[in-house]
Amino acid sequence: MAETIQAKNVTLHDLETKFNLNLVEEPRFFSEWQTDLPALTEQERQLLDKLKAGYFNLIKYPPMLEHTVQMAVLAPLLYLADFYLPPFHVTAESSVSVSDIDEDVTIEGKIDVLVLKEHLWVMVIESKKTTFSVEAGLAQLLSYMLANPAPDYLNLGLITTGGSFMFVKVVGGRHAQYGLSQIFELRNPGNELYNILSILKKFRQLFMQE
Repeated sequence: MAETIQAKNVTLHDLETKFNLNLVEEPRFFSEWQTDLPALTEQERQLLDKLKAGYFNLIKYPPMLEHTVQMAVLAPLLYLADFYLPPFHVTAESSVSVSDIDEDVTIEGKIDVLVLKEHLWVMVIESKKTTFSVEAGLAQLLSYMLANPAPDYLNLGLITTGGSFMFVKVVGGRHAQYGLSQIFELRNPGNELYNILSILKKFRQLFMQE
């Protein structure tokens, strides 16, 4: 009998055993977040400093829920990375489902934020409230990325709690694989939003070539 699982309840074990998805730790597998990153302007750095200050002001007044994370942190980053400009656009709460090869298991859910270039998926984004770890959203994000209708193209994702960020890459197929970036933390010295915006800009450049 076929089984349906809600994406929010999916575990990494489910994805490994039922979808043959495996982690690749070789850095070259997911080099896109590390190499040839665009430089930021001084104006962009100033805006990111203000964005970081705004985040730390907001968390003084909990709870900071998913929609607040999207509005206060994620939306400004997507704006600065030019993902609201043609040929890109952003949608929210997109319903998706993905089945294993034998169609014994189906995962269903709604993507928080999906960045597209026309009908091509550019980046799947899962946001969590600040009290969660990015690890809490990893299996859910991976299940959405496995539903990408164009698995032969670059398949990228992002998990954020507003204060933590982790990028993800998936290569689909019968033996699907995924790779992870480091976790960027706003509590670290300096401003790691600089890194995050540079990576987003790099991803945009890659899809401009598609």
